[in-house]
Amino acid sequence: MNNQTKPRTPARRLLFPALAALAIAGLVWQSGALRASEPAVNIPAPIVDTTTGDTGPQTAILAGGCFWGIQGVFAHTTGVTLAVSGYSGGDLKSPSYEAVSTGQTGHAEAVKVTYDPKQITYGKILQIFFSVAHNPTQLNYQGPDHGTQYRSAIFPTTSEQAETAKAYIEQLGKAGAFEDKIVTEVTPFSAFYPAEDYHQDYATLHTESMYIRFNDLPKIENLKVIFPEVWRDKPVLVSVQPS
Repeated sequence: MNNQTKPRTPARRLLFPALAALAIAGLVWQSGALRASEPAVNIPAPIVDTTTGDTGPQTAILAGGCFWGIQGVFAHTTGVTLAVSGYSGGDLKSPSYEAVSTGQTGHAEAVKVTYDPKQITYGKILQIFFSVAHNPTQLNYQGPDHGTQYRSAIFPTTSEQAETAKAYIEQLGKAGAFEDKIVTEVTPFSAFYPAEDYHQDYATLHTESMYIRFNDLPKIENLKVIFPEVWRDKPVLVSVQPS
C-alpha cells in the first residue's frame, strides 16, 4: 500500500481499494466488470431552470461524497471554466482537511463549479450532479466514505438557484427517478474554502489509484456516455490556471 501519492488520506480511502481488490479482483477481472458500485441513472432534465439573464461567470457549490470524483466530472463538462475541491457548510473558518475529516466541523467536502451560463445552465449542472456525479439517496455517506462530511448537499449562491434545486428534487421525487428517497440537502451558502493543493485535480492526476479507478473514473466515463453534448475530452484543471 503506497501512501506517497495521497498525503494524509483517511484510512478508509486506502483500505477500501486494497481490501476490495483482494476480495473480488478475480471475479471482477474475469467478468470484465471493473466499475463503480453506484451506476449512473438516466433522469429527466429539470422543468424549472435558471434564466440566462446574467451573462457573467456563475458558481454552483455541490457536495456528494469525496470531492475528487465530483471535481473530475465537472472538469470534463463543457461550459465549466473551473472546478475546485473544498469545504462548505460548517462554522469553522479556513478548515483543514484533517479537521473536516473528523466530521465535527459541520463542513462537507464540496466542489465550487464556475460556469458560463451562455454555454450551460444551472439546471444542467444539477442534472449531471444527480445522474453521474453521485448517488443522492445515500444519507451521510457515498460509497466507501462515511460521515456527515460526505453528505449530499447543494449550497445555492442565489435565490433562483435555491428555487431551481428544490423544484428539481421535487420533480425527480414525483417522477420516481430513484428507487429510494433523495436525501440531498439544499442549504443556504455561507462560505467556500478551497481544499489543500494535493486534493486538486486528484482524479485526473492519479488514474492509477485503485480508489479512483473503482469510484471516480466510471463517473467521468458515464458523463461521456450519458451527456455527450457537454462532454469535453480535455479537462479544465486547477493546476494549470494562470497565477
